[in-house]
Amino acid sequence: MKPTIIVSTFPDKKSITKIANDVVKSKLAACVNITKISSIYAWQGKIENTPEYLALFKTTTKNKKTLIEKIKSVHPYDVPEIAEIDVDSINKPYLDWLIDSTN
Repeated sequence: MKPTIIVSTFPDKKSITKIANDVVKSKLAACVNITKISSIYAWQGKIENTPEYLALFKTTTKNKKTLIEKIKSVHPYDVPEIAEIDVDSINKPYLDWLIDSTN
């Protein structure tokens, strides 16, 4: 089974904490890393400079599609970022834990 990381940003800690707890509890992700960031982006003709929360959802390719659908269904943004990072290399003990945590 292959590991993958799904990346998304959220407007506040409350929204990401809720979904992170839900997907870990339901075993769609083994872990979600959350960090506060500052994002600069173009939106509706203006340049925005906004604090956000970056989330890294650690999962397997088996759960990827369901996890992405879950994120889409509850995401508070009109146009959420939901990107995938392919993991080409990962240490075996962590991969074993990841697979065990999402089965």
